[in-house]
Amino acid sequence: MNNSGKEKALNLDTKDKLYVQSNASKAPPSPKQPFFIGVAGGTASGKTTVCNLINSQLHDQRIVLINQDSFYHSLSDDILQKVNDYNFDHPDAFDIELMLSSMEKLKHGQPASIPNYNMSTRKRIEPPRQVHPADIVVLEGILVLHDSRVRDLLNMKIFVDEDSDIRLTRRIQRLTIEHGRNIQNVLDQYCRFVKPSFEDFVLPTKKYADIIIPGGGDNDVAIDLIIQNIRTKLGQHDLCKIYPNIFVIFSTFQIKGMHTLIRDVGTTKHDFVFYSDRLIRLVVEHGLGHLPFTEKQVTTPTGSVYSGVIFCSRLCGVSVIRSGESMENALRACCKGIKIGKILILGHGTDGRQLIYEKLPSDIASRHVLLLDPVLATGSSAVKAISLLLKKGVLESNIIFLNLIAAPQGINAVCERFPMMKLVTSEIDATLNESSRVIPGLGEFGDRYFATDD
Repeated sequence: MNNSGKEKALNLDTKDKLYVQSNASKAPPSPKQPFFIGVAGGTASGKTTVCNLINSQLHDQRIVLINQDSFYHSLSDDILQKVNDYNFDHPDAFDIELMLSSMEKLKHGQPASIPNYNMSTRKRIEPPRQVHPADIVVLEGILVLHDSRVRDLLNMKIFVDEDSDIRLTRRIQRLTIEHGRNIQNVLDQYCRFVKPSFEDFVLPTKKYADIIIPGGGDNDVAIDLIIQNIRTKLGQHDLCKIYPNIFVIFSTFQIKGMHTLIRDVGTTKHDFVFYSDRLIRLVVEHGLGHLPFTEKQVTTPTGSVYSGVIFCSRLCGVSVIRSGESMENALRACCKGIKIGKILILGHGTDGRQLIYEKLPSDIASRHVLLLDPVLATGSSAVKAISLLLKKGVLESNIIFLNLIAAPQGINAVCERFPMMKLVTSEIDATLNESSRVIPGLGEFGDRYFATDD
């Protein structure tokens, strides 16, 4: 699909919701939580078609489809005698508590029993359907987005929007042709219950959707963009979903291969420096992409006008001695003549990290700062360094922290305290060991880079 097609299909509102215009020309083991997708919309809007397309296109993922209709309450014999007066489109028609408990079980890596609901007898039949945790769990139904507790469990909320006349036509065809219902009965039920409930309960949930799809399964461009969006989110580290100021450069086999080499204890000093420099250059260039820019038109050698951008020129680097100094050459290569300050922070007795030395540009408060430190472990040094920059008058939003690898503990420490700062890294590692070293890590970076290790 070309870019013009995507532009026609995509429109972002002020809440950063993905709105797709109609008619536009790994199997991770438990206990990793499933990615929950909720697909809501009116009757016969195309919800099931959208779910089936998601299922078919994400064939390399384990997917479970769950229909909200499975959670209808079983009707008593008294109610069944007056079933034509029962509103199946009202929130009270569903056993929301059972649906919630089932979703919670799947969320925590446990199997769930999903009721088998017979639409003819209006009762649940035994045995229930046993559903095991998967990479993706898709919950589909008219009122999936109605209850706030259900919404809170969803990682992606989709609303399938379709013209009311088209929905009614589809409903009539489905119920009369496929289920043998009387057309007058279908129209009566629609006017008495379906249409009012849609307006009162279903349509208002549209505002909670992250993605709105007019045209349902017929909107191929919409489905394509949704699949791309899901793949992107599945590839994100869980911390990226918690902290929007974390940016992990997109991993390729080249990047993974370079990480393999610098992490290998048997890699030579020459190769360690060479591949570290390549990774550092990628991180620096990614970090520079987060600087503010202005549009600029230039004239090319052919006499044509090219509309481009120029980036903020008032920036400087600050390296955390001494590992951070390994990142200075890459920054100088990208930003000719850039000023680079220094900060030295060391452990000091029982008082934690102490600032030992600092030499920063006198006008640093007016600059964007690229903070350089290849390894983020506990975050103590980073917190101390960022606090110093803030004390010097640097705006928190003007700080971009660059590193090669980061431990979750360090990310939590830094991003919780400085939510406006941007953190750019090439990989998030698993954890810290009892000595506060990053695991799997790459050892003492400064010693390996500057050949001062044994």
